[in-house]
Amino acid sequence: MLTLYSYWRSSAAYRVRIALNLKGLAYQQVPVHLLKDGGQQHAAEYQALNPQQLLPLLVDEGNGGVRIAQSLAILEYLDDVFPLPALLPSDPAKRAQVRALALHIACDIHPLNNLRVLQYLTGELGVSEPGKDAWYRHWTHKGLVAVEAGLAVFNDRLSLGERPGYLEACLIPQLYNARRFNCDLDAYPRILAIAARCESLDAFQQAAPEVQPDAQ
Repeated sequence: MLTLYSYWRSSAAYRVRIALNLKGLAYQQVPVHLLKDGGQQHAAEYQALNPQQLLPLLVDEGNGGVRIAQSLAILEYLDDVFPLPALLPSDPAKRAQVRALALHIACDIHPLNNLRVLQYLTGELGVSEPGKDAWYRHWTHKGLVAVEAGLAVFNDRLSLGERPGYLEACLIPQLYNARRFNCDLDAYPRILAIAARCESLDAFQQAAPEVQPDAQ
């Protein structure tokens, strides 16, 4: 059995839900609320499972209860343990290109607009709500410009040709966040085209934040 510790609006958990759905894997969700009780990810019970105090966390009972933190590590684990259908291209160059864009999203764009960063801006540094939103949009746009250019290597196709995978599992949650913060996306036609194809698929619809059991 696979258990995913998740929060409905966590874009990192959203990535993993997409990947699990793309592979057709059954899993159980355990909600960890990032705001209630001062953030349930900081509770001793969850810290014992994941000292990073972050989401998501995947537990694979079928593999001795191994615990995997960090969304991209989870995606890599899923592709290793459940290889079909693959999330990554078989060609080494294309696989590296996919990973490069996914890492740019997960490591360069997402951390700068993560909840704990935004909370620090407004709480510790006293940044106003409009100032926080401006910060968010600035770094999101800086990142999406590079993603839009990087997608040119796929020649208007998905990362696996006619099939989405690792890259789209990272891109769609980031786009969800951008829309939530009212970012103007008109300058990103490649991104929007990929989103239109992916968001019509069950794997993405069933992973969407609003349909999760803990959605509020």
